[in-house]
Amino acid sequence: MSLPVRLLSVVDVLLRVPPLFFIDELFRLGLGLPQGHGGLQSPTGQENLIADIKSQAAKPVYQYDAQFYKFFFFAFIQFVLSCLGCVAALATFALGKKHLRVVYMFVLSIGIIFVSYWGNVTTIRNVTAALGPDRLSILETFLLLNFQGLLSLDGICITLIGNYATQFFLAYVFSCVHLGPRYPWLQKLWPAIFLAPSLLCLLPLPFKFLHHVPVFAAVVPLAVVKLVLWTSAYSIYGAIGASYLHYRMLIRDYGLTAVMETEWIRLNVPCVLRTFWILRLLEQALAHQMPSGFELASLLTLCKSLLISGCDTLTAVLGMTSIISYGCHYIGCFFQWVLLTDDEDDKSIGTVSAILFYILALQTGLTSLEPDKRFIRLCRNFCLLFTALLHFIHNIVNPLLMSLSASHNPSLHRHLRALTVCTFLIVYPVGLLAYLWSHHPMSTWLLAVSAFSVEVIVKVVVSLLIYALFLIDAYRSTFWEKLDDYVYYIRAFGNTVEFCFGIFLFFNGAWILIFESGGAIRAGMMGIHAYFNIWCEARIGWLVFMKRRTAVNKIESLPEASEAQLANLDDVCAICYQEMRTAKITRCNHFFHGVCLRKWLYVQDRCPLCHDILYKMDNDVEIDSAPHSDERPIVIPDRR
Repeated sequence: MSLPVRLLSVVDVLLRVPPLFFIDELFRLGLGLPQGHGGLQSPTGQENLIADIKSQAAKPVYQYDAQFYKFFFFAFIQFVLSCLGCVAALATFALGKKHLRVVYMFVLSIGIIFVSYWGNVTTIRNVTAALGPDRLSILETFLLLNFQGLLSLDGICITLIGNYATQFFLAYVFSCVHLGPRYPWLQKLWPAIFLAPSLLCLLPLPFKFLHHVPVFAAVVPLAVVKLVLWTSAYSIYGAIGASYLHYRMLIRDYGLTAVMETEWIRLNVPCVLRTFWILRLLEQALAHQMPSGFELASLLTLCKSLLISGCDTLTAVLGMTSIISYGCHYIGCFFQWVLLTDDEDDKSIGTVSAILFYILALQTGLTSLEPDKRFIRLCRNFCLLFTALLHFIHNIVNPLLMSLSASHNPSLHRHLRALTVCTFLIVYPVGLLAYLWSHHPMSTWLLAVSAFSVEVIVKVVVSLLIYALFLIDAYRSTFWEKLDDYVYYIRAFGNTVEFCFGIFLFFNGAWILIFESGGAIRAGMMGIHAYFNIWCEARIGWLVFMKRRTAVNKIESLPEASEAQLANLDDVCAICYQEMRTAKITRCNHFFHGVCLRKWLYVQDRCPLCHDILYKMDNDVEIDSAPHSDERPIVIPDRR
């Protein structure tokens, strides 16, 4: 990417940050609604809004105070205006680069007018205060060559010269950025209009007149800006309608998910959120009193304060989520580098971690907590997130272990890298549990962290056991028919433990919902957990168990090949191409390993060689004769 393209990308990100600050400030103010604690006081002068509502609710409806209705009316108006402000800020955030530039030029024009007005008002106030009612004006003093009088004005001349330079610069910038008509004569008038109040304060004019001059000087540029706004109303309405039709067509053709993903990339949302949170953190750091020197205690106190204030609104939590996503993404990349893998599916670890952290913040009510409790809850959420991150790392290393053991990979350093990561996934949770249980009393949060940690240990042990079995099988010279059973039992144990922990976490969450901190978000997440992690897993596990049991029963009903038959055949299994020391005989007189045929029956009931039906069952449950005279008869059910 070339340097100009990078600069344009940086500018595009910076231009989308101010709407987030506007939304953040609205959330900080509670969207105009009165706060229950430490916030706005009630209109009747009672201690707070809660007490006022209780006192009013005890009265009949017809006895409610008029001031009470007035208060709620204005609160409702503030809430509606705040919501409209959020919608307008979001719309500005989603604009294209061209329209976003127009909006900022319009806002910049208004800002220049108000800065010019504030500078003129301040200058005239200082001049009138220095001259007083009985002194000559600055122009009269200069014409009388009274330089001593000019020097006695306490730096007013320097203030005037500074205001002249500022107003001239503001006039030049306004003439470049304003969106009004650009007539040559109007462009030349802008410096005179902006400088008029400062020039008039030199004349012997009444002070009451001078105090109103900045207002008249701001009328002309404000009228031009207002004219542009009114004349552009129809164009704005047309652009909104065209955008609605455009996105409606895109959603119809490509789907809502594809459109949202495209807009997410176009707006570069993660980078904008990260920039917003970093700038917000810098602003709050500058507002705090910086510690003198490098005292560790002061730095830790400052970091704690910044973390507390960095998640006090929903938009701030979004920004922190983006930072966490960025960090988790590089943690995943680090483990991929250690394991020498480059799977695209594993790179979603940052997105999944961000979603998990934001859900934790919502269901624990992070933004509504007191500062000290918020810091404790934030640390606990980080601990839960990192234990979940261990599960994501296991999802990266587990396929690699299976691949290394199944492919007989002779690369020793790749095995060592994978085993090192597995060792970390066992040692770190054990150390974490030892520290937490020795320093914290038992609580629902500690039980949840412990369940996640023990679960990841069990999953890693299961992966290592299966990895060891596959390595042993790789160095065996004969076919290991019991391998599939051992792998099934180990995985069944791991899945059972994981299922039990899922049930435990459900009841732990139910306890939190009922007795500690309820909420619709927590209840919804519990419903999702109960459906996907309990019900669906139980149903899938039961289906796998029944499928395996059915296949085992079918295989056991087939006759076993004798040693003489295997010696006469002197062939390999047509499924695994391994030598047959034991085999099952199908009704079509074909020989296969029992375990191989059982895996085949998971897919279909036809013979792998001749595609004949392996099992038949008549209405009266006939017993067919075996393909060999020396074999016992078998019952073959019809699976068609």
